[in-house]
Amino acid sequence: MEVQGALGTISFDGEWITITKKALGFRPAPVRIRAADVISTRLKRGNPFINGYVQFLLPGSSGAGEHQGLKLGGRPSYEDPHSLSFRYKHNAAVEQLVAAVEQARR
Repeated sequence: MEVQGALGTISFDGEWITITKKALGFRPAPVRIRAADVISTRLKRGNPFINGYVQFLLPGSSGAGEHQGLKLGGRPSYEDPHSLSFRYKHNAAVEQLVAAVEQARR
């Protein structure tokens, strides 16, 4: 399953999560995370005014905090390799992807 994010895509094949962000000036390098390695998932639904995000937390790492302010408010930094922002119209698809990852973790 694959979901379109605000600045990239996130896909899950049943074992691996792949986050590919769009980048300016160079070719994006996808980040692959094994679902069994994920210790927690953060999901913030988007609304018509602010994008939501999904973030996967791994052992030994603390998740990137949320930005404050109107433009980037409520989302982790673009540089966080384990998160992806998405538009509110993709809320349901992202929730399905997170549910599949949570199921694979068990």
